[in-house]
Amino acid sequence: MKRPADGLWPVVVCGLLVLSASNISAQTQTVFTHADTIRGSNTPQRSWWDATFYDLHVKVNPTDSSIVGHNAITYRVIKPAREMQIDLQLPLVVDSIVQDGVELSARRDSNAFFVTLVAPQKAGARKTISVYYHGKPTVATRPPWDGGFVWATDSLGRKWVVTANEGLGASVWWPNKDLLADEPDSQRIAITMPDSLFDVSNGRLRNTTANADGSTTHEWFVKNPINNYDVAVNAGHYAHFSDTYQGEKGNLSLDFYPIDYHVDTARKQFQQVKPMLQCFESWFGPYPWYEDGYKLVETPHLGMEHQSAVAYGNHYLNGYLGRDRSATGHGLLWDFIIIHESAHEWWGNNITMKDQADMWIHESFATYAEGLFTECQQGKKAGAEYTIGQRKIVRNDKPIIPAYGVNAEGSGDMYDKGGNMLHTIRQLVDDDTRWRGILRGLNKTFWHQTVTGKQVEDYISRESGMNLSKVFDEYLRTATIPVLEYKLEGQKLSYRWTNVVRGFAMPVKVTTTTGKLGWIRPTETWKSSAVKLDRPEDFRVDENFYVNTRDILKPVADSTTGRRAQ
Repeated sequence: MKRPADGLWPVVVCGLLVLSASNISAQTQTVFTHADTIRGSNTPQRSWWDATFYDLHVKVNPTDSSIVGHNAITYRVIKPAREMQIDLQLPLVVDSIVQDGVELSARRDSNAFFVTLVAPQKAGARKTISVYYHGKPTVATRPPWDGGFVWATDSLGRKWVVTANEGLGASVWWPNKDLLADEPDSQRIAITMPDSLFDVSNGRLRNTTANADGSTTHEWFVKNPINNYDVAVNAGHYAHFSDTYQGEKGNLSLDFYPIDYHVDTARKQFQQVKPMLQCFESWFGPYPWYEDGYKLVETPHLGMEHQSAVAYGNHYLNGYLGRDRSATGHGLLWDFIIIHESAHEWWGNNITMKDQADMWIHESFATYAEGLFTECQQGKKAGAEYTIGQRKIVRNDKPIIPAYGVNAEGSGDMYDKGGNMLHTIRQLVDDDTRWRGILRGLNKTFWHQTVTGKQVEDYISRESGMNLSKVFDEYLRTATIPVLEYKLEGQKLSYRWTNVVRGFAMPVKVTTTTGKLGWIRPTETWKSSAVKLDRPEDFRVDENFYVNTRDILKPVADSTTGRRAQ
């Protein structure tokens, strides 16, 4: 999901379960509804079955903004049950739900249907249930930050229909098990559109069928697991050109779909894809979807990480809509949407959060990847400067990790604060070969899997050889930045951490000799060590560590600086 150009963030509307105070750290209590729990938790009606294949067929009518379709859901029975939850959001209407030729009854609760099953559901069995539906799906009023269908027109006034529904959920336009923790092993996406429109969805195009009613069905097939919000409709007057990238796993097909009148501009701008793939494969491991290819598809909204069909709407500009979010100039040498959204193929699509609360796994790493691409392109110093430059955007309004089980999304700081947390951890590892091994190891260990944030945290701690739990707690579970309080008395440096979680003891590099950095290991208790400084002004904390400082001998000046930095 993308950051708005104006710096504003979408608000998660919540409204009867109190969020644990331990997860808020002095923030205002948030409440959630029964519907939030149904949407965001692994309910008893979900937990007994595992989705293995979705066979989705949808006919889209741009004339009246309606759709009609069905999804045949193949699943594996984990344990016997008699009631099944299938999600489909209002105002869409279910026409029938069928299994083994028998139409089943269902009760609606919020945006979910609870289906009463007739056939025995034996553990280990594979079954299929088909949901037929129709209606006018929710229209996205400000895509991609709010979800739904986008009924747009291109600059020639021609229809342009796409979807973008991260956060709100795939069930805004098709019936499925709308739980991030359960991905199908593969999926068919058959989209029927008026003949004038060409649909680009995920995976590879298998068939194009002309229908007697003046419509065409485009059948796409995804061979790999896919998180459901990535499944997309992109229908417009597209041109198409292709290329091949020689990558770590062989030949990767590259397919590009700009609106037809942008094809020449796209041929130039999309040349950034190959160096992006080369950089990210080096840092993260092989591109995760060689079987499904890589596609870049122009959309009327800014962009989205739709797996193997990345949505692109950055107007063929470098930077973020033509500006550099880091204010360093480094971000104007590459196209933000190509780089950030493609990074999600590793962080978000290959490794996917089980719960919306752990969205930092997607966005912190994808934001950090922007700095790594800058490093690949412009050198290590420039990459660090880019990431550090993003700190001014951090708001520290609330914790990055909110409540679990209610489809809650934490602070937008998951982007820039989260990216700077990872940059800080890189300094703690203090070995770029090892750090690269950790990033590649995460993608190898959790290849095509859904994970919890704790799994990711524990992996990094284990592979770095350091207990980083308090570092993750501080940056992800509070709305604060560590403050290194210090005082210089001659050649004696005294220091301690404040504004931190209990037990925080992160090492940090500071000037221990004029012109030279060395490690100190502060805790919440005052410590001291000898330094060799020509003058007090020579002391500084390595800016690669995302911390604030306060010279307690100059409280007025530095307290103002500290507030501004936070």
